[in-house]
Amino acid sequence: MQDAAGAVVAFEHVTKRYGRSGGPPAVDDLTFTVAAGEICVLVGPSGSGKTTTMKMVNRLIEPTSGRITIDGQDVMSLPAVELRRRIGYVIQQVGLFPHLTVAENIAVVPGLLDWDKPRIRTRVEELLDLIGLEAGSYADRYPAELSGGERQRVGVARALAADPPVMLMDEPFGAVDPIRRDRLQNEFLRLQDKVGKTVIFVTHDVDEAIKMADRIAILQRGGTLAQYDAPAAILAEPASEFVEHFVGADRGLKRLSLNRVSDLELTRPIVVRAGDDRAAARGRLRDGDGAGYALLVDAEGRPIGWIDDDELAGDGTITADAARAGAVTVEPETTLRDALSALLGSSVMLGVVVDERERVIGLVSVESISDRLRKAGSPT
Repeated sequence: MQDAAGAVVAFEHVTKRYGRSGGPPAVDDLTFTVAAGEICVLVGPSGSGKTTTMKMVNRLIEPTSGRITIDGQDVMSLPAVELRRRIGYVIQQVGLFPHLTVAENIAVVPGLLDWDKPRIRTRVEELLDLIGLEAGSYADRYPAELSGGERQRVGVARALAADPPVMLMDEPFGAVDPIRRDRLQNEFLRLQDKVGKTVIFVTHDVDEAIKMADRIAILQRGGTLAQYDAPAAILAEPASEFVEHFVGADRGLKRLSLNRVSDLELTRPIVVRAGDDRAAARGRLRDGDGAGYALLVDAEGRPIGWIDDDELAGDGTITADAARAGAVTVEPETTLRDALSALLGSSVMLGVVVDERERVIGLVSVESISDRLRKAGSPT
């Protein structure tokens, strides 16, 4: 089943006031358009109305004036329940039903829409495959049996279940540790490349906004729009002192987040496995371009650690404990800023680029990131 494309979401002079009509607005005269299939990230300080803005799209909060349209249709023209079933929604704490299995959680909205059982079963299996969780192993598990990252992925699958053109994401990765957060961000970007939904994404983290967004809406207190543009344009030319201050003084460093590891030409590692002949591995290491190190991988092609020429000395075969553990791994979607930070903490100043199944793709070095920056010119 091919997923439907995203839809255009437009805010037209949208204002939200709480309480007395004369009170200060939470969102004030907001006008901007999110193109179909793009990720728009709402970011701003506390009190800037970013979550209120997002929740007005599915009418969890209703605008006081102005209008919000999805592909030209005013959201106020539809019954609220019907509208919400057409929009995927992912929150920070995931919100899976603890008494339902993974499959049952994903099937909630299709069930409400009266899909037949074979269609629901097919969709659940399709989505579990899409998020990298094997249906045979995960469909009948309960949320308490999953890791935090797995629960988050199931939450995304549930939001996609009825094939909505629009997804709302409210700080979806805010409750996980930084390493897992980077992984989840990368997984979602890979997923978005496949499904092409229109995503409105709320975060308080400027670095996350730069990494995730096609366009960023920076809101200031009172819910006014300070700037709406692509991340590169905002970093290069902040529209006001507020934007410049909010983005931060390290705009040059943040520009590293505009490029991904996938933008670099990767080096092919010298790969060895337990049981390989030591002398043959030494020869390959001398003849190759592995920066003086061989990479020991397991039977699935996942990295175990580095081995240098001294550690390959002698006769016989390589053993599984021959490598120094702790090879730094990054993914194609990892930003160059995050990759550089990880590599600077590595004893060999190299990172192993892995796919979604943690299999080795290639190597990235501090020098290759530096070369990329030099070719791009000096940042502002």
